[in-house]
Amino acid sequence: MLEKLSSALKKTTDKIANAVFLDKNLVDSVVKDLQRALIEADVNVPLVFEITNKIKKEAFDERIKGIEKKEHIVKLLHDELVRIIGKRKEIVLGKKNVFLFVGLYGSGKTTTIGKIASYYSKRGKRVCAVGLDVHRAAASEQLKQVCDKAGVKCFIEKGEKNPLKIWKKHKKEIEESDIVFVDSSGRDALDKELVREISLIVKEVKPTESFLVIAADIGQTAKKQAEMFRDVANVSGVVITRMDSSAKAGGALTACAEVGVGVAFIGTGEKIGDLETFEPEGFLSRLLGMGDLKALMEKIHSVVDKKEIEKQQKKLEEGKFTLRDLQSQLDSMGELGSMDKILGMIPGLGNVKDKIGDGVLETQQEKVKRWKHCINSMTPEEIENPEILEKQTSRIQRIAHGSGCSTSDVRMLIKQWKMLNEMIKEQNSLTEGKMDQKTMMKLARKFGKKIRI
Repeated sequence: MLEKLSSALKKTTDKIANAVFLDKNLVDSVVKDLQRALIEADVNVPLVFEITNKIKKEAFDERIKGIEKKEHIVKLLHDELVRIIGKRKEIVLGKKNVFLFVGLYGSGKTTTIGKIASYYSKRGKRVCAVGLDVHRAAASEQLKQVCDKAGVKCFIEKGEKNPLKIWKKHKKEIEESDIVFVDSSGRDALDKELVREISLIVKEVKPTESFLVIAADIGQTAKKQAEMFRDVANVSGVVITRMDSSAKAGGALTACAEVGVGVAFIGTGEKIGDLETFEPEGFLSRLLGMGDLKALMEKIHSVVDKKEIEKQQKKLEEGKFTLRDLQSQLDSMGELGSMDKILGMIPGLGNVKDKIGDGVLETQQEKVKRWKHCINSMTPEEIENPEILEKQTSRIQRIAHGSGCSTSDVRMLIKQWKMLNEMIKEQNSLTEGKMDQKTMMKLARKFGKKIRI
């Protein structure tokens, strides 16, 4: 996500922090680096110069007393970047909520509905989606597929060309949900026909929130779209998609801030769980390599529903941890995204990828994939009682052959499971107060080394 900008911001803050003196040459160098990085991220040029001129001015303001000048400049840089990124759109749910989604073709509107519907469904809300895009070919079928993947209800009417009839036909069923997600038609441009249709839909469905979905790669053009749709659909928030692959995302973010429409969510990939609530402070923290634990926890809850988390917690408290549970954890990790994406959210580990390189992380991800293949090649008895694999080594050879992995992959998986299983049992003993000091010392020596994944 904005890797070039992130790298440049880290270098800029490091350059200031490591400097012995804050002289004119250093400030000029920092300002040039910052200008280049922000302009490459497609941030509005006048806005870039506004920020950098402010930094140059305050760097040598003799009225600033009682604070380390370097700290002041870093703080100023942080505050200015948060300001241009904009405020988050706060969503306050009522008893009944209708979320209308608008946007032009290719913005990712339908996929976004599936992601946000899944987001709220995992948090215990009754949700459904209604397909009112009656012009785009296969729009209703796409919405159904996305909703099926998200596990939420979907109401569509193939062949119907009047969106209001679809809404009225399913109105009684729709009212059973806490949140209704409405997919509207798009166009290549906001023409008179689309304006008329959106106006009629707004009047009929009475949305509690109207979200404009825009792709990050349109950059500063987002400002024009935000202005147009804000007036037509009374847009209350923005969802920015394709944030994972666009260097121009800085333009889309700052454009929305200029228009005064807050960003509610950002899409960071193709999977259902690749969605984050937008938090300016946390977002900037990640760009600076400082992590964002809040976003990580949000992501975990987006891929694992509340009931499943409670179920897993109960099993762990009982000391039960099978290979099926390990497989579930590995699946959840896969839904969270790549390892470098997860590490970037953990404070202190944001720069790990730069230090160890892409190769190491890719190797670890491949190892996890092979473990999942191994588990899929096991019998139910082997999954529930992995101990039998060590007693009957012929099973290990069969699993390796069936999964396309090596016997060492299977043995490493069993070793990993045993270590995790022992740790869980020892932890439960510690929690219940059944462990004496001697056993605790033994445990500390035993698990002092890192678990290899």
